[in-house]
Amino acid sequence: MIAGKRILVVEDEFIVAAMLCDVLEDAGAQSLGPVGRVEDALEIIANQAIDAAVLDWNLHGQSGMPLAEALRVRDIPFVIATGYGTVEDAFANQPILSKPYVPELLIEHLARLLAR
Repeated sequence: MIAGKRILVVEDEFIVAAMLCDVLEDAGAQSLGPVGRVEDALEIIANQAIDAAVLDWNLHGQSGMPLAEALRVRDIPFVIATGYGTVEDAFANQPILSKPYVPELLIEHLARLLAR
């Protein structure tokens, strides 16, 4: 499960981010953020202990790809969240969640990633 894990929430829509943090905290995880800007998320990825992340792929018109690359370098598992359904080929093998979120599916994806 994800209880006790530190999950970075990268989401630029406040209502979606708040709901996501609630879902994670209800499952016993500690949510880091939410963070809505690429620059802020890169700083957290570089400087904080993170067990996993939920990454919105479009942050105020900027791609989440630099964040995915930074997470991959640090070997931090992550789920991509998108309303568009597709991401760049380099990250097509990552778990992808469509918006709106299905809370149970999000928790399942994170639990599977953290069990590796």
